Amino acid sequence: MWRGAAYSGGRWYRLNWFLAQFTLPPVYPILDTGTLERLGLDCISAAEALIEGGARILQIRHKAFWSREVFAVAERVNELCQAAGVLFVVNDRADYAAVIGSALHVGQDDLAPADARRVVGAAAIIGYSTHNPGQIAAADTEAIDYLAFGPVFPTVSKERPDPTVGIEGLKAVRALTRKPLVAIGGITRENAIQCWKAGADSVAVIADLYPSPCTKPALRDRMREWRSLAGR
Repeated sequence: MWRGAAYSGGRWYRLNWFLAQFTLPPVYPILDTGTLERLGLDCISAAEALIEGGARILQIRHKAFWSREVFAVAERVNELCQAAGVLFVVNDRADYAAVIGSALHVGQDDLAPADARRVVGAAAIIGYSTHNPGQIAAADTEAIDYLAFGPVFPTVSKERPDPTVGIEGLKAVRALTRKPLVAIGGITRENAIQCWKAGADSVAVIADLYPSPCTKPALRDRMREWRSLAGR
């Protein structure tokens, strides 16, 4: 497991030990529902494959309308994660994270971290996306557990991406915070090591996570490949 987090009663909690710090797994797989729909693999099967492949954290990213069906899928994935001791994270939606009892990840256009904290509670794990040194510096004082920074490389997963920061930009912001740092944007098996060497604790992966054709066994094996690359 990771230091600084524990599971109890349907929710992941930050631990208040002196100087305890939340520790991220080195690979942060994203269950992007739009990508999965294009590839013809349902979200629950994808979650099962990633967990079987050794994922220790999973985030569901759904940029369209959250229907009842989508919410039911998120609840089911959360159950799978609970059973496997995997941290489940809901992207953007503090309200659904609070109902499900999951961790939460918010971006610059979502609820501010302080307001998100009011929704999910003082103990829930929250991550926050940043895109420049000013945002990192401001976020470092917020009641959040980890920061994401990027896009490090060009990305196709976001319709209007922020300017690419590059490896040098990632290195520069590492010195601005002691919080766990996730590199985001265009991360592949070819460039992930550069991100870890630049100081990222973890790399978030979407496009390079999903093989073609994207079958459940192939996705499980790709996750194992990512874990092997990370040395875990």
